[in-house]
Amino acid sequence: MSVGGEVLVGLAILVGLVGIVVQVLPGNVLVLGAVLVWAIVTGGPTAWVAFSVAALFVVAAEVAQYVLAGRHMRRAEVPWSTLVWGGIAGVVGFFVIPVIGLFIGFVLAVFVAELVRRRDRRAAWRATVAAMQATGITILVQLLGGLLAAAAWGLGLALT
Repeated sequence: MSVGGEVLVGLAILVGLVGIVVQVLPGNVLVLGAVLVWAIVTGGPTAWVAFSVAALFVVAAEVAQYVLAGRHMRRAEVPWSTLVWGGIAGVVGFFVIPVIGLFIGFVLAVFVAELVRRRDRRAAWRATVAAMQATGITILVQLLGGLLAAAAWGLGLALT
């Protein structure tokens, strides 16, 4: 692969990592897709081993995020349906109030859903905080997987 192509792959990986943090783009899909394109174009065992390692990191992060965030949500007794409402409101909020509407919509919808369910403001707020913490756990785990996948690509790039 040419240097320009490698730079484009690196930029796609960077966009994927930013997408993980901002939660607007499918970050790890972009990271892994960029590494896959690099492996296909570069070819050879080193590129495919780098892709395989990157894929393992991404898959492990995807599984771990559901296990860790799910455990956190179960402890706080917050159902997944509350997160679905938060996610829907976050997407709508993103378009109503660009960028920050995502966070405002998510928090507001989770709070309202839990307030309707629990009928207690303090309990609803505790559930909202737990949902935000679970979201933070998800972001951190995905980011770790994406960074490790990017490191696998970087190592593969250095070795090819």
